[in-house]
Amino acid sequence: MKLYTLCLTFVYSLLVACSTANNVNVIAGPDTLVPLNQHGEHRGRYHNLYPGKKSYPISCENDCYPAHINVLCETEGEQCQYQEKQPNPKLDTNYTVRWLGHAGFMISTPNGQQVVFDPVKAQFDSPVALGFKLAGGIYRQPGDWLTSDELTHLDAVIYSHLHYDHFNKADIEEIGRQPRYLTPLGMADNFPSDGFNISEMAWYASTKIDDLTIHALPAHHFSSRVLVPFIYEDNDKDLWNGWLLEQNGSTLFFAGDTGYSKHFSDIQQKYGDIDVCLMPIASYYSEDNPNWYRYVHTTPEDALTAAQELNCKIMIPWGYGNSTWKMGDRTSHSALLRLLHMHKKMDSKIPLYILNEGESIKL
Repeated sequence: MKLYTLCLTFVYSLLVACSTANNVNVIAGPDTLVPLNQHGEHRGRYHNLYPGKKSYPISCENDCYPAHINVLCETEGEQCQYQEKQPNPKLDTNYTVRWLGHAGFMISTPNGQQVVFDPVKAQFDSPVALGFKLAGGIYRQPGDWLTSDELTHLDAVIYSHLHYDHFNKADIEEIGRQPRYLTPLGMADNFPSDGFNISEMAWYASTKIDDLTIHALPAHHFSSRVLVPFIYEDNDKDLWNGWLLEQNGSTLFFAGDTGYSKHFSDIQQKYGDIDVCLMPIASYYSEDNPNWYRYVHTTPEDALTAAQELNCKIMIPWGYGNSTWKMGDRTSHSALLRLLHMHKKMDSKIPLYILNEGESIKL
């Protein structure tokens, strides 16, 4: 037993010796917002700005998923491609947006910085990936990914929150220490210890990479990252963010995972109309608990309402697709079908640009 203990101590010492402490910088100040609960059972945990029962401006009630002439599928709502030739909106922002799948985006900024949002290459981190598969969950097809040259020249990797479908430690290890990592408050302790440069940011905090300004913004969601299902000791220990890029007077908004709330109007009032909006439209459906899913994920019509409140010049949806996990969705493209249906039904004036995984658009 003594020899066993000595061996464990030796292995642990080797691991510690081989690790390098991360450089963690917390960006929060008098003009930022740190939404911590101050009282009761959830004291010290983060919370949404507008909690409580929600009312929604519009809800699709019937025939929400009609087939669409431009969504060509192998089976009903599954394994689809959007095939309409869309006109380039020519906003003259000079942002290039490439969709990696699910919530992942590769962004080239007007002045050439390379930024990626919520990259997840394949399935969840182990052991959750195996547990999800054994429990009958969808084993995700990999989406698009970054080339070795793109990985080498990344300026920033930005995470909205630590849920497994938005944050994967194996991908961090592949991306490496070259870029700066931007996260919500509290999230740095989920990184491997390997000398990563991490900035944790409060809501309405800002930072710069050269002349690119990056704002951390509110979202309406929650956080947890557990190894054992239904044990949630870490619930809301870490914050959840949306993000805004600003350069040369042009803006790009990434909403992160979020439900609909007044925070969208708050963002527009603080930053003005948004040029490019990357908006989630999926994971809102559940027969067992429909109110909870919609509370923390926008339906397509909620996303359209939010885009209207942000006064987006163009909206690019995400969350559907052939590389989705279909968590809280009927099929891989049901959310897109509902979006196209509701965009017409609502007579929305917000232009849409629909991407398939791996496609890009310069705006």
